[in-house]
Amino acid sequence: MNDPFPAVAEASATGETTDLFADIRATVGVRVVNLVWRHLATLDGALPWAWAAVKPLYLHGVVDTAAARLRSGMILPRLGSLAGEEPASVDAVLASYDHSNTINLLALGALLAWLRGETGGAGTAEPGARLPAPDVTLPPLASEADVPPETWALVLRLNRFGDRPQPLILASMYRHLAHVPTFLQRMEQALSPVQAEGSLDRAIATNRATAHEEAMRLARGISARRPALAGEIEDSVAAFVDHAIGKMVTIGRAIRVARGLPL
Repeated sequence: MNDPFPAVAEASATGETTDLFADIRATVGVRVVNLVWRHLATLDGALPWAWAAVKPLYLHGVVDTAAARLRSGMILPRLGSLAGEEPASVDAVLASYDHSNTINLLALGALLAWLRGETGGAGTAEPGARLPAPDVTLPPLASEADVPPETWALVLRLNRFGDRPQPLILASMYRHLAHVPTFLQRMEQALSPVQAEGSLDRAIATNRATAHEEAMRLARGISARRPALAGEIEDSVAAFVDHAIGKMVTIGRAIRVARGLPL
C-alpha cells in the first residue's frame, strides 16, 4: 500500500531541499526536521513556499510567545507515574518533541488558518523571546526493519492513542523511542486507562481548540501569495495539525509530567 504521506529523508535530501532542511533545523532549534516539512518537500514548490510564509513567526518569537501561553493553560490527563531509570536518550526525545511539536503546531496551525481564510481571533500576536531549544542528541529514527516485530507492533498501538482507529500518520516520537521498548510498554500501560475513560481525548480536543485560537491570531502575521498547490498543501498540513502533531502536543507533555521532569 502506498504511503499517503511520503517524505524526503534528511539523508536523501539534495539541492534546495538540503538548504531548507538546514534552515528549519537552525531556526526551530531542533536536530531533526519534523515529518510535515519532509512531506511538503515531496510536493512541487510546497516546502519553499510554506517555510517562507511561516519563518518570520519563528524568527520574531511570535510563535514562542503563543506557545508559552498555550502551555500555561494546557489540560493534561493524569497518567500513572512513569518515573524511573531510563537511558538519557528517552528524556532527550521527550524534551525535543515537546519543544518542536508545540511551536510547530502553532506555526503550522497559523499556515492552515491563513489558507482557510481564518485570520481572526481576539487579541494580537505578540513577539517575544525565543524559547530555548533542548540541546540534545537523538537516537536514530527507527523503521519497521530496524526493530523486532513486537516492538513495531507496540509503536503502532501507541500511535492509535488520541486518534482515529487507523491513523494516517505515524508519530515520529514513538519511532525515536523504539530503542527502549520497555519504556514504550510502560507508556502503553499509562495511556490505556485515560484513553478508556475519555480524559485523553478530552484533553487533546481542548488543547487543540486553544491552539487554533492562537493560530488564527498568528495567521494575521503571514504575508504570502496563495500558491498553485494551495489545496494539496492545506490537506497535508491539516492532517498533521488536526491529528499527528495535534495529539502529540498533549501526549508528549503528559508523559514528561508523569516522569516528573522539569518543564
